[in-house]
Amino acid sequence: MTNTEEMEHLQCLIVGSGPAGYTAAIYAARADLNPVVYTGIVPGGQLTQTTEVDNFPGYPQGITGPVLMEDLKTQAERFGTEVRFGYATKVEFSESGGVHKVEIDGSTWVSADTVIIATGATAKWLGLPSEEKYNGFGVSACAVCDGFFFKGQDVAIVGAGDTAAEEATYLAKLCRKVYMLVRRDEFRASKAMIHRVMNTPNIEVLYNTETQEILGNETGVTGVRVINNQTQAERHLDITGFFVAIGHKPNTELFADILDMDETGYLITKSNSTATNIPGVFACGDVQDHIYRQAVTAAGTGCMAALEAERYLAAKESFVEE
Repeated sequence: MTNTEEMEHLQCLIVGSGPAGYTAAIYAARADLNPVVYTGIVPGGQLTQTTEVDNFPGYPQGITGPVLMEDLKTQAERFGTEVRFGYATKVEFSESGGVHKVEIDGSTWVSADTVIIATGATAKWLGLPSEEKYNGFGVSACAVCDGFFFKGQDVAIVGAGDTAAEEATYLAKLCRKVYMLVRRDEFRASKAMIHRVMNTPNIEVLYNTETQEILGNETGVTGVRVINNQTQAERHLDITGFFVAIGHKPNTELFADILDMDETGYLITKSNSTATNIPGVFACGDVQDHIYRQAVTAAGTGCMAALEAERYLAAKESFVEE
């Protein structure tokens, strides 16, 4: 590791560049913390893979995900944020709240008084080529984000847990028909959520059912071919939307055995705060939120993280002066 004296030192280092990271940068820059953002492998995060965003405040006509993220980046840069392409590969956090060190791209180390983690989460996919082909063109991993575009249409959703059940009932309010594809012969969801699905008349649950191929044309998804894994019977479903709800994986491997996490890997922050168990290290966005997972809530926690970083540094300076 490079000697600390030779490292570039920052007041505020932000790891990740989704709505949380860029919003944190906007607030940190306005507080004269001179933040540096390392974008990660996918600059802009999950929203760059979303074609239309209709539910982010301030865009009455809607906006595409990539344009929204570019707007947030430009706004952060306007106030003095330096945005760099690169990703964190190792961390050495000071448990006493001293200087934190982060390795970038496996080669360069930087140090920082505060670190804001906004590395997000990654949706789990089925791994089908057709799924990737139509991602953003009828295939989605967020019913709450994209369900509105399929109002009055027939759709399918894959999953058997609480999230899948909740998203299926959400889609049922908008869509004419919802096929729920369950791989096993039972749900993994809670009894309350199962009861809700079973009492929704326009949801048809297909047990022991796996997706073989998502079908479509130049306009998007037109159907899906499924197979019963017990009888081997194939079936074609006419749909225009295909939702995957088999879970998300938070991008937290880097912080294993360093930061407190729950059993699924989401970072645990203190109550009503973005503070982690390490002083001066904050977490915001989908990396610590497994409930809402919306761009606007991620942006909100990004704001919180920057404000808390500013207050943390002010309290530290005040203590030194005394």
